[in-house]
Amino acid sequence: MTFAIFAGALSTASYALHATLAPNLEKILGALRGEMAPARAAPLAALVRAERRIAVRRWAGAAAPAVAPLRQRGAA
Repeated sequence: MTFAIFAGALSTASYALHATLAPNLEKILGALRGEMAPARAAPLAALVRAERRIAVRRWAGAAAPAVAPLRQRGAA
């Protein structure tokens, strides 16, 4: 009796794994091999460019340290 319960649970678990992993198996294997899909690489590259633009704008917009003008003192 208990064998039938465990066999049913095993078959249910294996079906659930197959149903969720099979449609994306190529993507999963590619990611494990270290390959990046071109569709995923494009938004990431755009994000990197945007972050660089923001950093440059912050750097360019930063005020230079203010130097107090020297006042010439009159002769006493």
